[in-house]
Formats: sequence, C-alpha cells, structure tokens
Amino acid sequence: MKAFVITEYKGPLQASDVPEPAVGEHDVLVQVQAAGLNVLDEKIRAGEFKQILPYELPLIPGNDVAGTVIRVGSKVTAFTPGDEVYGRPNQDRIGTFAERIAVAEADLAPKPASISMEEAGSLPLVALTAWQALVERGNVQPGQKVLIHAGAGGVGSIAIQLAKHLGATVATTASSSNLDFVRELGADTVIDYRSQDFEQLLSGYDLVLDSLGGENLEKSLRVLRPGGKAIGIAGPPDPAFAREAGLNPVLRLAISGLSARIRRQARKLGVSYEFLFMRASGDQLRRITALIDDGALRPVVGRVFPFGQTAEALQGLAKGGIRGKAVITNP
Repeated sequence: MKAFVITEYKGPLQASDVPEPAVGEHDVLVQVQAAGLNVLDEKIRAGEFKQILPYELPLIPGNDVAGTVIRVGSKVTAFTPGDEVYGRPNQDRIGTFAERIAVAEADLAPKPASISMEEAGSLPLVALTAWQALVERGNVQPGQKVLIHAGAGGVGSIAIQLAKHLGATVATTASSSNLDFVRELGADTVIDYRSQDFEQLLSGYDLVLDSLGGENLEKSLRVLRPGGKAIGIAGPPDPAFAREAGLNPVLRLAISGLSARIRRQARKLGVSYEFLFMRASGDQLRRITALIDDGALRPVVGRVFPFGQTAEALQGLAKGGIRGKAVITNP
C-alpha cells in the first residue's frame, strides 16, 4: 500500500510502501478518496507535539478522511462495504495520507449526500473543532456575541457559519482580500487584521475562538465581557487538557506552567481561558452532516492536490493564502 510517511521529526514527508492496515472487530477499512490537509499535520511533522502526542516513527500523518468502505470488522453494525463515509480518526490512529486506513466505527459517519468526496474530506477536523468550541464548550445561544479569528481559514470558515446557525452575532478577522468572502459566510462585523486593531473596535463579547495564540490571544481576553470565555486551539495547553490526556505528573506540571500566564491574565479580567484539542466523534459528525444536507453549513475547499503531491501540498500550507481547506484527492 502506498502512503506518505514521517521517518524523522523535521524531516521530509516521504512516499513509501507500507503494510496493509490491521482491521479490528470494531474497525472499518476505508478506501481513502480524499484527505484534508491541516496545520496540525505540519506541526506533527515538525515534532511540535511530540511531548503530548508521543507518536512512534515512522508515522503516516493525516487527520481527515472521506472515502468508501471496503471491509468491516465482525462487530461493526453501522456500516457495510460500499458505504460512503467521512471522519477524523482517533488521535492515536491517524494516517489518512495513505490509500487505505482502518478507522474505529465510532469515529465515522455517513458522508453528507449533498457534497463531493473532496468537500467531505475537508471537513472532519475543522467541523468537529468548531462544534466542540461553539456548541460543547461555548454553549453559544441566540443573541450572544462571538469573535472568530482567521475567518477565511479552515476552522474559521466553518465556525462563522455554525455560530450564525446558532443565532450569534459574529465578528471575524481576515485579510483585505477575504473581507467580502467572510461576509458571505455570515460574519456581521469584519476586521482587516493588517490595518485595524480588533481590540480597539470590539467589546462585550461572550466568546472568542482563537486560532493564533500569543499576543492575539492576550488581546482577545480584553474584548470579552465579564464571565466571557476564550477558547484557544493554538495553545498554550491548560491543566484540564493535561488531565484529560492522561499525561504523567511531570508533563502536567510543565503544561500548567505554559498556560499559567494567560490563565492569570484571564482571572484578573474576570474571564476564562480554555485550550481545545478536538477529539474524534462520529456522533457529532452525524449532526454536522444534517446541517450540511439542510444547507446550514457549506464546506470551503480552496485547493485540491493529487495524492502524489501530498508532500508538496503539506509544505505549501505554511505559505497560507488558501481559503478554507486544501485537500488531497485519490479517486
């Protein structure tokens, strides 16, 4: 089986022949027809998460999949060969930059009928991130004010639409070339991050979804109302994440130190900060599928690459400039 493999951190992504996936009794073997490219894949290749995601090398990266079921395990009940599915494999079983992958039944959902395989392959990680931030963690209600940074990106383009569906008033940041695009997605207030300072223009927000970290996250705390919440997906990780991930006491202490400053700033302002590392969920994807087929959400695919260009496509993520998601296709 052909796959793209990380053999050393910070090394190149290499095309290789690898063994066929092992299919357990609760697993579904999927022929990969589309796989989304995510910044997470590049960070894994660069070794940025090796302390909290201790993958063994060589490793096949890839966190999004859409394709067709080839075979199912003996205890699988929801899928049969020939079904079109999509999903985000559990973080311990990534590897969608390959011709086939075995995915736990619980992590898959039927592919939305109204979209293409490439569009479906763009969705799982970013749609689940938006869902877990806005619905699960943020409990966004009609009339609330939500700020979503980087609105033209993969997470942002879905989060804007979901927040509007939930009834929120949405602000977002984007480059000048994407201002009209994010308005079309549903943003009510649009800020050109190159020429405007969102901290000077916004106040009283209930929730911020921050995908940039650093100074941007610190400024985001200051646009929240008392009791508001900032959810970060670019770090720093917080103690709750360390506990949920089952990290050892030394790592827990280190992670607590990483986020101590931002949590202290949040407390002084009367707001809160949470780190979100999204998790796989076929059940949540089924709810997202319903929104897509009802027309409430639409995927945004900015560029499609053939499977043979996976390494080059992943390198290209760092250059930016792609609206929504880039996708690998292997029809």
